[in-house]
Amino acid sequence: MGSRRQFGNIRKMPSGRYQARYRDGAGQLIAAPSTFATKADAGRFLDQIRTDQDRGAWIDPRAGQVTLEEYAWGWLALRPDLRPRTQELYEGFLRLHILPTLGPIELGSLTPAKIRAWHATLIAAGKPGRSTIAKAYRLLSTIMRTAVEDELVIKNPCILKNAGVERPPERPIATVAQVYEIADLVSPRFRILVLLATFTGLRLGELQALKRGRVDIERGTLRVVEQTQLLKDGTLVTGPPKTDAGVRTIAIPAAILPDLAAHLEEHAAPGRDGLVIPGPGGVPFRRGTLYTEWQKVMRVVGIEGLRFHDLRHTGNTLAASTGASTKELMARMGHASPRAALIYQHATAERDRAIADALSGMIARARTTDEPM
Repeated sequence: MGSRRQFGNIRKMPSGRYQARYRDGAGQLIAAPSTFATKADAGRFLDQIRTDQDRGAWIDPRAGQVTLEEYAWGWLALRPDLRPRTQELYEGFLRLHILPTLGPIELGSLTPAKIRAWHATLIAAGKPGRSTIAKAYRLLSTIMRTAVEDELVIKNPCILKNAGVERPPERPIATVAQVYEIADLVSPRFRILVLLATFTGLRLGELQALKRGRVDIERGTLRVVEQTQLLKDGTLVTGPPKTDAGVRTIAIPAAILPDLAAHLEEHAAPGRDGLVIPGPGGVPFRRGTLYTEWQKVMRVVGIEGLRFHDLRHTGNTLAASTGASTKELMARMGHASPRAALIYQHATAERDRAIADALSGMIARARTTDEPM
């Protein structure tokens, strides 16, 4: 006869080991995932299960029998609020980097050791890059955190220290003089694109979506409320920024307001809803067109490795040199993170104007120095 307990039992197996069984919330008996060397060990297991049940911390191990692949695609399908480009990125991380190795494993069987082995294999392979691996790890951790909330697993197995931290290589920055050299070499319709990307820090997608009605020359501000994203199939999709921090009003350095006013007069699409930097037919310009021109200009300017996005990095660096605080820089550049979003505080309009004025002074000094005597 097995040793009976109120909610389970222990019995000796023909092998000499002991099996522990306990009752779930419906009264059905569930066998422990493994047998025990001694009856006392089996008893301690049952005591722990009973304690977990009493404090509401017990999770039915059968709930975690769904595979990661099945759960992950279901998790993604229940995120209709994701931006189209984010949806594509997540699908790519799952399909290319996460599910080929971990997909067939049941959620309840995913352990820190298995996650560590998967992560180490990606690092050792040398591809994808470290930044992509960090993003894939963060996605996996987020999915498993939801599995914990869904009471499918007890703990999130993604506990690798710093595995989700990106350490991208230091990007080059341009001087103010080099920015104006680039602006003078690109086609006239892209001149203001270069200046705004640098001295307001707008992302390329934000510049593509910027409309006349969002620009106030008199006050020297522009309002960011939309961005354009390029999908893998070449489709351009315009919608709100990814985070609330992306919606912001930015003070424009006075030194580039004449350039902006001239551009609006000569190149912008008509009407308040007309794009400030339109492509043919008044639709958002194609990034491929810009990148082709950018490469030609870079060969002339001779700045090795400088990408268009590095203009934003340049502007952020210049703004930081004015003495702007971290919060002010986050407000100006539209930065956010899950943690920062909870404590985010907008910088005052007066301080943002001070940043723009300081940038304007830097531009004016550099331009005066560069002019021939």
